[in-house]
Amino acid sequence: MKIIGEKINGTRKRVARAIAERDAEFIKDLASRQAEAGSTWLDVNAGTHPDKEPEDLIWLIENIQSVVDTPLCLDSANPEALKVAIKAVDKTPMINSISGEPERLEKILPLVAEHGCEVIALAMDEKKIPETYEKRIEVIEKVMEAVHAAGVEDDKVYVDPLAMTIATANQSAVIACETISAVHGAYPEVHFTMGLSNISFGLPSRKQINRGLLILAMQAGLDSAIMDPLDKDLQAAIVTTEMLLGRDEYCMNYLRASRKGLFE
Repeated sequence: MKIIGEKINGTRKRVARAIAERDAEFIKDLASRQAEAGSTWLDVNAGTHPDKEPEDLIWLIENIQSVVDTPLCLDSANPEALKVAIKAVDKTPMINSISGEPERLEKILPLVAEHGCEVIALAMDEKKIPETYEKRIEVIEKVMEAVHAAGVEDDKVYVDPLAMTIATANQSAVIACETISAVHGAYPEVHFTMGLSNISFGLPSRKQINRGLLILAMQAGLDSAIMDPLDKDLQAAIVTTEMLLGRDEYCMNYLRASRKGLFE
């Protein structure tokens, strides 16, 4: 299971303040703790105005890379910001994201192909997030057609089925998991990811809901998640679910995690 550490995101008030005030130590600490917790990538989202975003992304990248060597996931819908950010990274980044929106396919997908990036593909188009998994599959088919035309290999793509808040859409988790299963059947080399915390917005005990979605989605084929790597209960759920799905030979990863105190 690959983890995209979610915490360096300018839509979070404390991170937004750190970006505005150029609080480098706060960003470095967030990066270090997420890397130490086992993140495969660190998501980097400035969340600022498009005119200021390139400068802010560069500042974030420089500070993160000064303390960790974990690859970055450049999280922006702004092609100009991505062009600048790609030149600043030490390692080939993941790009978050493309979708069925023509502008993203026309302006961001070429950057993915040129730099050999892995990329998150959202199951939505310029109209809205489809309400059924069948409609989401149609969007992903359109995206994959463009991906193939650009020469990007399927195993570079991480489809996000978009699990929306279950408080307002009680079939959200079911639709997300059905989308994963269907896409996996059609494109067996494609990977899957999702922002786990979206599902629980507006409800109490959010971490409990996030863990439940994680387990269901892993059974459907999820092999990556945009999540808080500092959440030990969530990390424990990953290790346990991988074992129960037969992905942990002789339960060795589970036993190592137990010895390290992950389940305490």
